[in-house]
Amino acid sequence: MEIKGFVDVSLVDWDGRVSSVIFLPRCNLRCPYCYNSTLVLHPGELPTVPFKEIEDYLKQHRDWIDGVVITGGEPTVHEGLLNLCSKIKGMGFLVKLDTNGTNPGMVKALIEKGMVDYVALDVKAPLKEEKYSVASGINAKILLGKIRETVKTLLDCKVESEFRTTLVPTLHEKADVEEICKEIRGCQKYVIQNFKGGVETINPNFKGLKPFTDREMKAFLTLAKKFVPNTILRGAPTLSSQMER
Repeated sequence: MEIKGFVDVSLVDWDGRVSSVIFLPRCNLRCPYCYNSTLVLHPGELPTVPFKEIEDYLKQHRDWIDGVVITGGEPTVHEGLLNLCSKIKGMGFLVKLDTNGTNPGMVKALIEKGMVDYVALDVKAPLKEEKYSVASGINAKILLGKIRETVKTLLDCKVESEFRTTLVPTLHEKADVEEICKEIRGCQKYVIQNFKGGVETINPNFKGLKPFTDREMKAFLTLAKKFVPNTILRGAPTLSSQMER
């Protein structure tokens, strides 16, 4: 399993923890607003990071790195994910998984085997075929059941988790946030974050799209809190911006 990006220190990818971030290539979705288009569409254009380099760094900085975030792309498309998490856990670090929820079996296995300490599930839109297909860039009909299964797993398990949605003009409105909140009511944390314009996206038309204003985002936050009181507003960093730090 190739690793296509590594951020040695991040203060924004795991609330309250200092983390390192591993980026895995490929994804089974094609969200038009995705910031990591090269990682998803052309991972061969990115250099491969040897795990030994990551392992050495973590061992040298174990005194102040709390955990490792595994993101993508979509990490659960890789059969070797369980082994990767096991290696990191074996070094004594916490593991956070970012996922789109389309592989509930992998998520369950990681939780049951104690290989993850935190799971962040991206909810692209209300769990309805038309809405989710537009937001995910593919025909989402066969995936909705799998995503619902992952949602239920996270709502029922004791592992720390969050649900999060990137809000994108032309794709999301207040009614969508309300519908999502109803689907995830009772979750430990719901995070909304604003689309970031001006960066390369899978659909080039979204690069020049103007994000929601601060006022609009605060309105989304107020609405979401009516259904999920523990909703927060967060920024949305990208692979390129993190790698430049």
